[in-house]
Amino acid sequence: MPRNWFASGGAAYAQFRPTYPDELAAFLADIAPAKACAVDVGCGTGQFTGQVADHFEEVVGIDPSADQIAHAAPHARVRYDCAPAEVTGLPDASADLIVAAQAAHWFDRPRFYAEARRIAVPGAAIALVSYGIPVFDADIDGRFQHFYRAEIGRYWPLERKLVESGYASIDFPFAEIDWPAMAIRREWDLSALLGYVSTWSALRGAEDAGEGTIIDRFAADMEGLWGDPASTRRVEWPIAMRLGRI
Repeated sequence: MPRNWFASGGAAYAQFRPTYPDELAAFLADIAPAKACAVDVGCGTGQFTGQVADHFEEVVGIDPSADQIAHAAPHARVRYDCAPAEVTGLPDASADLIVAAQAAHWFDRPRFYAEARRIAVPGAAIALVSYGIPVFDADIDGRFQHFYRAEIGRYWPLERKLVESGYASIDFPFAEIDWPAMAIRREWDLSALLGYVSTWSALRGAEDAGEGTIIDRFAADMEGLWGDPASTRRVEWPIAMRLGRI
């Protein structure tokens, strides 16, 4: 089995990973054939699960990491199960929407697709959502991009390339549906940025290789460029998606 990069660190993930725009969950709910049940596969700490639950009678969040689920925010219409994407344990023909947000690149996708077909109601929507490399204000974006690509880039797992391409190269054996352009937009202070970086699988890879000082150098440089660390800067992630119907 591939390494589970998120078996721990649920608290940081819940605190620092960006949430999706509300319009994304609303759009996916609108194209589902009904709003009885949605499944968020690879849900992590449930950032998107709760947003989807605002539009469905029930949502099941599935993740193989007990630590991630332990830090998920409760929601009256959400149930969290600790299970892999490929063997959810859910009933046949039970899901109107199956979504994987920033997670599908970790799956055994042929097995996941078979499982999705099993749990989907006829005509269910399936969405593989990702967000790409963040873009910052011009005066700090160059340093960030150099850190991402040239310094810590070699420590990204191979699966990260699928995210960078917006999942464009993955197999997706479903009738595809058009979707409107969307983006995640935030105003972050310096601690929020560094907290976000601390959740990266590449940082863990660097630490495993004894290169943890990479983040220290990056943090020092960003502090010099940022100005007042409590001041906020604009950050934006483009959303990419493969969307289809089962």
